[in-house]
Amino acid sequence: MGQWVNQPVVAQIAPVPRPVLAADVGGTHARVALVVSQVHPRKPVRVLAEGRYTGADWSSLTAILQHFLAANVQMAPLGIERCAIAIAGYVLGDAVANSNLPWPVSLSDIRAGTGAQTLDVINDFEAVAYASQFVDREQTTTLLPGAGDHAHGPIVVMGPGTGLGSAVLLPGAANAQVLATEAGQIALAPGDEREVAILRVLARTRPYVSVESIVSGPGLLATYGAIAELDGHAAALATPDAVSAAGISGSDPSARSALEVFCAVLGGFTADLAMLYGATGGVFLAGGILPNLCDFLLTSRFRERFFNKGVMRPFLERVPVRVVEHGQLGVVGAATMHAGARVGAAH
Repeated sequence: MGQWVNQPVVAQIAPVPRPVLAADVGGTHARVALVVSQVHPRKPVRVLAEGRYTGADWSSLTAILQHFLAANVQMAPLGIERCAIAIAGYVLGDAVANSNLPWPVSLSDIRAGTGAQTLDVINDFEAVAYASQFVDREQTTTLLPGAGDHAHGPIVVMGPGTGLGSAVLLPGAANAQVLATEAGQIALAPGDEREVAILRVLARTRPYVSVESIVSGPGLLATYGAIAELDGHAAALATPDAVSAAGISGSDPSARSALEVFCAVLGGFTADLAMLYGATGGVFLAGGILPNLCDFLLTSRFRERFFNKGVMRPFLERVPVRVVEHGQLGVVGAATMHAGARVGAAH
């Protein structure tokens, strides 16, 4: 009779997935998070930790990412394997080309500094557009309700911040497709004589006046300066935030006029993009500026200029327009976009 030998039992332990380090990097702020995937139709990732950084306070994007990882080491004790970054601009060799960032971005420096084996870099509004399919409509502010069934049409996502970003979500395939655009660089089309005069003032200091020249933080400040000059007043305010606050309160007439022009041009341009892309799925307005302007937008000329498109008004009346907090959208989009939708992926 053979001898029975007690064999040790080796437990089969499933490998613990490492979280993804995801970031949404704008000209002013960088939002960073550690996320893990989950099976949920409306929430494809779960956020373990998140932080928001003012870019100018740091020497580099790598320094921000390293600080965040060190502050949340308990959430990723084994480190990370993948880093996904949504950022305005485009990949050019080892760098990201973007004149609005406070520092240059080196992809090799990020890999070395974070230990990421894979680094994906995508357009920031492309990431926001991809994440828009997971937005809870109840957590948005409706500017225009639209009409009809919006479930399956293209969705435009745009928003002013340091620049004017824009992208389009194209549903219908197994995985939604996203088209990154530079729509903010389209030439400015004035809607009335006042805007023609502002265009003339802006054109004196730049060879080309785009929509972004008005519909952005720097654009709002430039518009304020132009209006003050046209009205014979001194431009007392020096930052976009100050112009926005004074415009809302009405304490500075030129700031109030600048904010009205900002909203009017935004309304007309939003309609242009809705028509261009057949956005029956609606428009999401994001970015760093608009959430603080919701009440002002509702009573501004945004609606008037949005519908002032001649024979296209019946179409535009069916397009819902909502303001959404930028918040985690860029982070979620960067972390969840499938390989086929990436732009400028760097491995």
